Amino acid sequence: MIESLLVANRGEIARRVIRTAKRLGIRAIAVYSEADADLPFVAEADEAVLIGPPNPAQSYRNVEAILAAAKSTGAQAIHPGYGFLSENAEFARTVEASGLIWVGPGADAITAMGDKINARNLMAAAGVPVAPGTTDPAADLDAAVAAAAEIGYPVMVKAAAGGGGMGMGVAVDEAALRIEYDKVRAFAERMFGDGSVLIERYFPRVRHVEVQILGLADGRVVALGERECSVQRRNQKLVEESPSPAVSPELRVRLLAAAVRAGEAVGYRNAGTVECLLDPASDEFFFLEMNTRLQVEHPVTEYVYGIDLVEEQLRVAAGLAPTFDPDALAPSGHAIELRINAEDPKRFLPGPGVVRTWVEPAGEGVRVDSGYTGGNTVTPFYDSLMAKLILSGDTREQAIERARTAVAEFQIEGPKNNLPFFAELLENDEFLNGTYDTGIVSRMR
Repeated sequence: MIESLLVANRGEIARRVIRTAKRLGIRAIAVYSEADADLPFVAEADEAVLIGPPNPAQSYRNVEAILAAAKSTGAQAIHPGYGFLSENAEFARTVEASGLIWVGPGADAITAMGDKINARNLMAAAGVPVAPGTTDPAADLDAAVAAAAEIGYPVMVKAAAGGGGMGMGVAVDEAALRIEYDKVRAFAERMFGDGSVLIERYFPRVRHVEVQILGLADGRVVALGERECSVQRRNQKLVEESPSPAVSPELRVRLLAAAVRAGEAVGYRNAGTVECLLDPASDEFFFLEMNTRLQVEHPVTEYVYGIDLVEEQLRVAAGLAPTFDPDALAPSGHAIELRINAEDPKRFLPGPGVVRTWVEPAGEGVRVDSGYTGGNTVTPFYDSLMAKLILSGDTREQAIERARTAVAEFQIEGPKNNLPFFAELLENDEFLNGTYDTGIVSRMR
């Protein structure tokens, strides 16, 4: 097993990886920016290195500073968490070229799946269903208009290099397309350094369902069930649950098999997620994208399958067999994750500030993965995620009831937070009966 691990991230995911590393007897090394010096993950690491000022480009995306920290501390491996450099193929190559172990998929797989158009074409060739759309970037506005006319409105205009729900717009007709194309292209050039745009069919009433895959050290790819991720604001997830209330046993077989084919098509190793759009009326699903990293919502899969995905990541990176039998995967129970963000619960606008009170709920089936505690400051420099509240139970109903209690018991004072939104959601009929789709938040507002 790996003996020392540098976590190239911050907040709750850094704390999460450090927890597993220390349980396994691995020396855990944190890197941190000046803004994060007082956060729990820094104190909990065996060693911590200051790598720069608050600006992510000068700290958590600073490859030279991170590699220098790895060298000075004698780290053997680097875990990138999610966000920042986690899906940067060049960073993965540089880590390995430096003689370090990269805890993630190979750089070639990251490259293959990082461009949405290339990924769509690869998946189609592998027999994975894809939504009607362009097979090449729409070179200009005229090409986008022609593609949309062939696909049929409404269409989704997407940044080919985008991710995390960013760089997307919906056009219901040509006039809207002309506006969205220029908007998405400019955003993509600014945020991703790549203005390539693709056009896909847009499904107004659809569910967002994803499959957790794990590429093992022996070359096999296994699927660890699906997660429902349809509670979203601005195309970004707020709630995830497993299993999905929309997926029947027959559909689950097809969905998981397609996800395995997706991983096999790029020789995938380590943890990854195949995201799909599901039409609940027809049980048709379409490949959306593949996230070549650990997902924010991985804890719900851990509960249902009884494994530690970070430990499995480390074992794959070290060339070891998994802790479970790949031929005897047996999910059990139900789990729900609520993303506790520092944001207004009505308009979902960021609301940073000093945490005056932080009291986490506890009890059977309750887990809190938090990045903050009382006295910390939620700054405007990073994502607004403060904690993940994960509830599990024998049934979906039990998990929901535990969620209600935990949301009521979670006390946060200082930054604005979205706990009131979750209290509302957990009484919403669409959510309770499992018939919701990606439009549920807009209907609530």
